[in-house]
Amino acid sequence: MPSSLKGILWMCAGVFCFSAGDALSKWLGEVHSPVQIIFFRTLVSLPLIALIAHFSGGLRKLSTQRPGLHLVRGLLATAAMLCFVYSLTLLPLAETTAIAFAAPLFVTLLSVPLLGERVERLPLTAAIVGFLGVLVVVRPGAESFQPGALVVVATALFYALVMITTRRYGAREYLWAMVFYVTLVPLLVTGALLPWAWQTPLPWHWLGFLAAGVFGIGAMASITLAFRHAPAALAAPFDYTAMVWAVLLGWWFWDEQPDLWVYIGTLIIIASGLAIAYHEKRTSLKRRPVS
Repeated sequence: MPSSLKGILWMCAGVFCFSAGDALSKWLGEVHSPVQIIFFRTLVSLPLIALIAHFSGGLRKLSTQRPGLHLVRGLLATAAMLCFVYSLTLLPLAETTAIAFAAPLFVTLLSVPLLGERVERLPLTAAIVGFLGVLVVVRPGAESFQPGALVVVATALFYALVMITTRRYGAREYLWAMVFYVTLVPLLVTGALLPWAWQTPLPWHWLGFLAAGVFGIGAMASITLAFRHAPAALAAPFDYTAMVWAVLLGWWFWDEQPDLWVYIGTLIIIASGLAIAYHEKRTSLKRRPVS
């Protein structure tokens, strides 16, 4: 099997794991608070991350010279996780997923003031058009508008800030250190808040917490393998297959049926994201030295 095809398949597997974990979080959110859900998801994931790091070069891969950076990234990730899980209890799964696709658009716009990057006309225009797609999904002012959509927008913003810190410092840190600490901080924060949010789980809820954590680390591992086998520009667009799973899982378990505007807005957002990815690919090829 060609390496690029392996990368695409690993990416699709990772996206499915993320989607399955989100569906489990939505189900658990019918009874438990986002704090408790995030606590157990990270509690299950963290030892698995450490184990993978051990077999990927030893626990020295978890060492860091920038604890402050990881604290900030972890707090941003905590905010993103809490907002997203909370939004799952307010909105259909497909609508939540569609709005969350705005994160790369935020990265494009925020890279100017935060990273000092120069954004060219095509990605800037694509980002603006993408936000118009978000407005189509959210439809502020319409009768169908749900305030919970703003929580998902906050999720995308926080996640974009996590990605920006990764872009700026990721090359100087071990991969699994970045993953480990961005999981550890949410565990510690939600653990501190847990006494005020505790709801004794039923037996099948324990299985749900365990499965959500396993799906989370499965997604991380699969996507890591995807980028090892295929160029980022080829593998990354398959992240949008999450919408397929969101529609199917939402329909199967909650009888959710997105309206036409959600699909139209999603297509606009995806087209904008692909345009940005295409531009970044062309730019990286131009910058690559000729041997």
